[in-house]
Amino acid sequence: MKKKLTITVDADLLPIAKRHALSRGVSLSSLIEQSLREVTGDETASFSTRWRGQFRAEERDDPRYDALAQKYLR
Repeated sequence: MKKKLTITVDADLLPIAKRHALSRGVSLSSLIEQSLREVTGDETASFSTRWRGQFRAEERDDPRYDALAQKYLR
C-alpha cells in the first residue's frame, strides 16, 4: 500500500531531479522510492521486477501481434 509523503528539497535540486527521472523513464516519486530502498537496504523488488519474464506470449496469426512482437519482444 502506498502512502503520500510531503518532502522539502532545495529549489535548485528539483528540476535536476525531475530531468533525471524523466531520462530514466520513471516518475520522480519512483526515483525517490528506489533511492530510499537502496539507502535503507530494503531488497523488496518492485511489482514489475517480480513479474518481468513470467508470461510468454503465444504465437498467433495476427498482424497486430506480429507488429507488437517485432517492436517489443525482439
